[in-house]
Amino acid sequence: MLSILTTLQAKGQVTAPELAEAFEVSVRTIYRDIDALAASGVPVYADRGAEGGYRLLGGYRVRLNGLSQSEAGALFLAGLPGPAAALGLDATMIAAQNKLMAALPANLREDAGRMQERFHLDAPGWFGEAEEPKHLRTIAGAALRGALIKIRYQSWRAEKQRRVAPLGLVLKGGSWYLAGQVDGSVRTYRVARVLDCVVLDDCFDRPADFDLAAYWQDATLRLEAEMHPNVAIVRLSPFGVKLLDALSQPYVKARTEIEDAADADGWRIARVPTGKTSWHAAAELLRLGPEAEVLEPADLREKMAELTQGMAARYRTAARKARPRRTSPQPTKQS
Repeated sequence: MLSILTTLQAKGQVTAPELAEAFEVSVRTIYRDIDALAASGVPVYADRGAEGGYRLLGGYRVRLNGLSQSEAGALFLAGLPGPAAALGLDATMIAAQNKLMAALPANLREDAGRMQERFHLDAPGWFGEAEEPKHLRTIAGAALRGALIKIRYQSWRAEKQRRVAPLGLVLKGGSWYLAGQVDGSVRTYRVARVLDCVVLDDCFDRPADFDLAAYWQDATLRLEAEMHPNVAIVRLSPFGVKLLDALSQPYVKARTEIEDAADADGWRIARVPTGKTSWHAAAELLRLGPEAEVLEPADLREKMAELTQGMAARYRTAARKARPRRTSPQPTKQS
């Protein structure tokens, strides 16, 4: 409806079919929106006849001067160029920002520009690159139109064919994920693992109670809990406490409990979430080197001992092989 108002303001008089074509909706939708604008107090007038159309009365103009300073800045901070480019909307986003900038009052224009100059989003984690999935734009288009898709997907175990209702896309750590409904349940698919994607002619009814942000939060918490279902009792040196904080994943860091009391050597006891098997748990804790000692459970302590002894033996063998051999001095000839 805001677009209808700005169009009427710019062109003076426009017909319903022209508005419908411009905004890619039905003429009936235009009639409904015009009625809603009139009911809200906007002076929209309809001229009848072949030369008729809709126009605004009394010099009515749409102004974006109701924005506060922080609201104007937030609008430009939300225009993230990386994700927009991945979805094929970078040019559209720039055009929209330029229009918004021109419509803002002068006192807010400078603050909005300052936001663009001083804030930047780099979505991937350190030492990682953002994925550029081949079928991202196709899936995004289907999600916007409410169209079903047929995908060929490479999971951890096998290649699968799925008929999916794309409910939404999430960008996390430089990777795109699809929340898709299959057989009545919502599942998560990594878009980079979609090998083929075909948009079907069939549409789907989006569940009225589906909330993408809430689903994603629940799904990530559930996944992290599944990845770290066990707890290890670990003794940490002062440096080990710092290493654990620096190297742990956010889920592990948030749920690690470290006792305040320290022993005579400054070591403290911690309860650390770990992986499903003793092998996975040992692989995570070996990063702490000699600054950590596993106390419980017993099978994890045994696995740590087994791995560290094997590593020590291998390095001793390698050191002996690399050591140069000593040769006996050759006797000198006597004249």
